Amino acid sequence: MLIVLALAWAYVSYGSLPQVGWLFYGIKPVVVAIIAQALWGLCRTVLKGIWPIVLALLVLALYLLGVNTLILLFGGGLLFGLIRGGERWYRSKRDHKVAGLLVPLSFNFNDMRARWLQWFATLPIAGVAAAAVPFSMLTLFLTFLKIGAILYGSGYVLLAFLRSDFVLSLHWLTDRQLLDAVSIGQFTPGPVFTTATFIGYLVGGWQGALLATLGIFLPSFVFIALIHPVATRIRRSPWTAPLLDGVNAAALALMAGVLFQLGQNALFDILTASIALVSFAVLMRFKINSVWLILAGAAIGLVRFWLL
Repeated sequence: MLIVLALAWAYVSYGSLPQVGWLFYGIKPVVVAIIAQALWGLCRTVLKGIWPIVLALLVLALYLLGVNTLILLFGGGLLFGLIRGGERWYRSKRDHKVAGLLVPLSFNFNDMRARWLQWFATLPIAGVAAAAVPFSMLTLFLTFLKIGAILYGSGYVLLAFLRSDFVLSLHWLTDRQLLDAVSIGQFTPGPVFTTATFIGYLVGGWQGALLATLGIFLPSFVFIALIHPVATRIRRSPWTAPLLDGVNAAALALMAGVLFQLGQNALFDILTASIALVSFAVLMRFKINSVWLILAGAAIGLVRFWLL
């Protein structure tokens, strides 16, 4: 966090210099390649079978159309749970087994589904244009607290929530600033969540950096204590396991959507596209620390700057 805080200070103080712009010119394509490589690895683990693939494609299409990320993440899990539940119901009915147990379970599940759908209906659509929200420390803290509480899946899913909240809803960041923040979070040691420190400093100084960091990490300490005793049972349950599988597939789709959007911002000429492709190939072929690729990208950006 302290490293990111120092880099955020340098970014705010010297980010307008041309040299800094060329540094990020070479770094951003590498970050896009890193996210793509992570997405590829997770797809091979999560997308097994036709239904997870169909769900992921549906969520990806809805995300690009501007549907709220929270609806897609948990709605995807609920939809996949319904599909798997329907398959089990069909098999049980076909085999004439446990028919008497399905009535109360179906009633309870449908009641839960109705409550979730009612709640989802009250959430805003991310794509709806809105005026910029005035900055406040409380809004900053609560936004990161919400993200830390509901984020599920790979840390890269964070990007979808950051863009939905800080770029589209609050209008506190631009896509370029978001990609810069992700680049710093990827370059430094520690989890991608330290991107919150960078964003907090950008919009609220060092106080904002501390509040954003506290907000995004605080829920984890609470959830670990609550979930750890029952985590194994949740994963093995025939009712909750499909919900988790569906959320995993939806999370990958959100990663893919953000990768597409950030790629449009980072890959805008032949050189940046080449940097991304070579970086992706190196990551797929060799087990290399991504920091070296980021440094190489930064060096390419500086060489390009001095040659102009």
